[in-house]
Amino acid sequence: MSGDLYRLAMTVLHPGFEGTSAPDWLRRALGEGLGGVVLFARNAVNARLVRQLRAEHPGTVIAIDEEGGTVTRLEVMAGSSFPGNRALGVVDDVALTEQVGRQIGRMLADLDITLDYAPSADVNANPANPVIGVRSFGPEPELVARHTVAYVRGVQGAGVAACAKHFPGHGDTVTDSHLALPTVHASREVLAERDLPPFRAAIGAGVRSIMSGHLLVPALDPSMPATLSRTVLTELLRGELGFDGMLVTDAIEMRAVAAMFSPGEIAVRALAAGVDAICAGLTTEDGLRELRDAIVAAVRDGRLPEERLAEAAGRVRALSGWYADQALARAQAHDDLDEGVGLRAARRALTTSGTAGLDRGPLVVEINTRLNQAVDPATRTGVTAALASLLPNIDSVRLGPEGELPAFDDRPVVLVVHDAARHPWVRDTVAKALAVRPDAIIVDTGVPAPPPGATHVATHGISRVSALAAAEWLLA
Repeated sequence: MSGDLYRLAMTVLHPGFEGTSAPDWLRRALGEGLGGVVLFARNAVNARLVRQLRAEHPGTVIAIDEEGGTVTRLEVMAGSSFPGNRALGVVDDVALTEQVGRQIGRMLADLDITLDYAPSADVNANPANPVIGVRSFGPEPELVARHTVAYVRGVQGAGVAACAKHFPGHGDTVTDSHLALPTVHASREVLAERDLPPFRAAIGAGVRSIMSGHLLVPALDPSMPATLSRTVLTELLRGELGFDGMLVTDAIEMRAVAAMFSPGEIAVRALAAGVDAICAGLTTEDGLRELRDAIVAAVRDGRLPEERLAEAAGRVRALSGWYADQALARAQAHDDLDEGVGLRAARRALTTSGTAGLDRGPLVVEINTRLNQAVDPATRTGVTAALASLLPNIDSVRLGPEGELPAFDDRPVVLVVHDAARHPWVRDTVAKALAVRPDAIIVDTGVPAPPPGATHVATHGISRVSALAAAEWLLA
């Protein structure tokens, strides 16, 4: 029984790791029945790495965050080939969203990845939200619900499991759960009408997995974040909404929960609340052993019923079994390549006012643009890189909150901003630039503010294709 208990505990653990090949401790853990592995950009994911993992445990659930747009693990160097959820919501063509989902699923299927931690089913109800923003299909529940369903159908139709996140909805927050515990100040009625419909729709569409959010929702549970709340996960998600697939935590090292309890205690409380898989984004051999031993000890102490642990492990195995049964769907998706769908979607998502018609190299002023941490800061990215690929003699400068505008000469000026709606200093900087150069062109890659009268283009997302679509428009 002891060996069985350790194996059950290993099955519900889904760690990430450092390095570009599987470390020895991870291989040993896979041989001991480790249920899953989470891949990140730092792992330089390729088919060889996935084969290494599967050689030790063919049925392990290999997961990755490949949302498209802002969040990509496979295309970090150049930017995503897909524009991201908000852009798809702006276009509002569910057939297009399903096509994008299918191509993302195809990309993962070709690597033999089991599970995509996508889509974000959050309704971005609060424009000040610092962590969801363009990752959401938009601010309306019905819009988000129909595109969540389309995305799920696309990914799962390609034979890869999808994961709707971050239950019960991360859209109405002003705190990033990577840094602290956000609180959703909404009544049960508002939650039911605004935040839950996309998850209800995803469940109706057969989504194989749901990720819990590290969110305090006092109307549901005033004391525990959703990830650790039996009320939220078992009574609401399992009971009222009827979800019976694999429920996975958001990464447990995020400060929203890590500031409250030790990793082992988080794992035990999450499992007791109804979670099936513990995502530990960055783990060591000692850390994995600590999680396993905490779970085993909790079962032996009677804090975690063994039946609950066995049920969780069973759901992990069920997801693995579903993936094994989708080999034909993955083979069919492999033959269904549509390399242009992301750029077509990005072009359709542009919202513009005025005319651009750049005919020579501009000075590009990047204000609050999101810099990819995986890329050398000296490397041009985003709209600047896209313009440089189409036009010679591009100069660029980057400004943070304390930055001073450069001296303008007679060259065209392009102001590239991110989330102007969320940052007064960005809008102030734009206003100062327009006072000197009213002919400056504004490109907003996030949730845009109302156009300030100048020529304006909003991409509604950060990706390689969104930047290229904007650059094309600027030159047209």
